Amino acid sequence: MIAGGATIESVVTQSPEQDGQDVALAAAGDPQAFERLYRRHHGRVHSLALRMARVEWAEDLTQEVFIRAWTKLGTFRSEASFGTWLYRLAVNLILSRRETLNRRRKRHLSENGILDRLPARDSHPGMALDFEAAIQRLPEGAKQVFVLFDVEGYPHGEIAELMGISPGTSKSQLHRARMMLREQLK
Repeated sequence: MIAGGATIESVVTQSPEQDGQDVALAAAGDPQAFERLYRRHHGRVHSLALRMARVEWAEDLTQEVFIRAWTKLGTFRSEASFGTWLYRLAVNLILSRRETLNRRRKRHLSENGILDRLPARDSHPGMALDFEAAIQRLPEGAKQVFVLFDVEGYPHGEIAELMGISPGTSKSQLHRARMMLREQLK
């Protein structure tokens, strides 16, 4: 049981229409209302973080998204659903933090250890390749566009705006990602 006598299951399965009420309460400082929003949207944000960043960063990025949401809740204007607003906040934060984390990671890599950190080819060519693992093997730009377009459903124009690239680049990165995935999944 959590605050108010509700079970975790009932909070998670509440309809998204409850978001509006919970957003208003959370913006006024009600931590239980924000907890309900967190429980309702955690899975989707975490899934996005897993697909867009390194697996070991996903939980920290998810927590950063919700911390940022808590601090920026007052800027939510209900022009879109809370879930859409939160998701856009998550994409922006993950893209910016991913670049910072990648720069930090590259500084710590030594030239001698680089080959040890590269993924090895599957030693059993007959085994099926896990799709999520195949996505993680894509180059960063292609992976981001693939996740945003094919998994999350963003149009190329929005992807271009989010990533600071042209729509044509988004389309070519998507094509590149699909071809690489096709090759890996043969």
